Amino acid sequence: MRRATFIAATAALAYTAAAARAQDEYDPAMGTTATTQRLRVLLGAGPVAPLPGGGFTFRGRAYRGRYYRAPNGEIVNLLSLEEYLYSVVSREMPPSWPAAALAAQAICARSYVLQRSSPRRAYDVVPSELDQVYDGTRGETASSRAAVDATGGMVLRYGGGFAQAEYSSCCGGHTEASSDAWGGTPIPYLEGVVCPYCTASPNYRWKRRIALPQVEASFAAEIAPYGAMTALAVSEADASGRAKMIELRCERGSAFVRGMDFRLRIGARVLPSLLISQIGNASQAGRVRIAGGGLGHGVGLCQWGARGMALEGATPEAIIAFYFPGVTVTHD
Repeated sequence: MRRATFIAATAALAYTAAAARAQDEYDPAMGTTATTQRLRVLLGAGPVAPLPGGGFTFRGRAYRGRYYRAPNGEIVNLLSLEEYLYSVVSREMPPSWPAAALAAQAICARSYVLQRSSPRRAYDVVPSELDQVYDGTRGETASSRAAVDATGGMVLRYGGGFAQAEYSSCCGGHTEASSDAWGGTPIPYLEGVVCPYCTASPNYRWKRRIALPQVEASFAAEIAPYGAMTALAVSEADASGRAKMIELRCERGSAFVRGMDFRLRIGARVLPSLLISQIGNASQAGRVRIAGGGLGHGVGLCQWGARGMALEGATPEAIIAFYFPGVTVTHD
C-alpha cells in the first residue's frame, strides 16, 4: 500500500457543478445540501454497456450505479459513497480479518473520500492504489458490506473538518509522521505512534538484497561526479527510525538522496519501507543486504496493527483513537 494520492482533474474531463445539479447528482462532501450523494470514479477508457437490472459493465466487469462518458471518451462511474465502499474495504484489507478491523478500514476509507472530494474537480477518485482500490461488484464480500453498513456515515473529524485519513499495510512497530513522509506542515494526529500490534505481519521484519548496479542506473546523474558506487548507508533517520537521507558511497565521494526518492526509484516492492535497521557491505557480486521492517509509508492506520488490536477485543473507535490521536469519530 502506498500514500493515497488524489489525481487532479483535467480540462478534458470537465464535469461541472452545474451539470451535476442538472442531473440531481452532488458531490459527496457537500453533506446535507445534497439530495442524492454521488461519487465520481474515473474508470478510464473501454467498452461499457448498461445492465437490464441496473448498473453496467465496463471492460466486462459489473459496477453499481450509473455512468457517463466524459468529453475525452473516458467512463466515469456515478454511485453512492456507501456502494463504492462495499468494494473498497475488501480490496484494501483482507475480508477474512476481524469485523472491528474492517469497520475501522471502512471509516478511514469513507473519510479519505470526503476529505478530498470537491465539486470543482472533474472526478473524485481513480479506482487504483493511487487513491483506493475499487473493483466493482466483484470486489464486494459479505464482510465488507457488513463493515460499511455497521459504520454508515461514520467519519474522522478534526478541528471542524474531515481529518486526513491515511493508512498502509504494516508500520513495523512505529507509524510515521506525515511531515516526515511527505513534507509540509506537521499534522497533530499524524505525528506517529509506537505500535506493538502488527508483529504478525509477514512484513513486520524483512531482508532484501539490492544490486549496486541497479542503484547506479537509478541515480546515474547524482553519482556521476563521484565514480562507481561502493556502498549504501542511512545518513539520517527520523523519529520513527525511517531513513530520511540515503548516502550513495562512491569511489571519489558520496551523493545524498532523500529516502522517499530512493525508495520510489528503486521500487516500492523492492524496498518495502524506509524503516531500515541495517545495510550490509557489498558482496563480490555487487549486492547489498538490507534489513528492515514494515510495508508502505507507515502514516496513519497500520492495517496489520488494526487486525492485532481487533483480535485483542478493541472496538473500531478504539483502533481509530490509537492511530489518529485527537481525532473524533462522528456520524456525518
